[in-house]
Amino acid sequence: MAKYVCDLCGYEYDEAVGEPANGIKAGTKFEDLPDDYVCPLCGADKGSFSPAD
Repeated sequence: MAKYVCDLCGYEYDEAVGEPANGIKAGTKFEDLPDDYVCPLCGADKGSFSPAD
């Protein structure tokens, strides 16, 4: 499973963990997140995330 980082604030979305508090189940791939997904910390859109190294 991959991880993606918000380019604006550094929040890391981990596909293995998901975001249970926001209704996103563990194992949800980043590309499968809704198009209106936003960073839970800063509100940046999905396009503001990059794959983590």
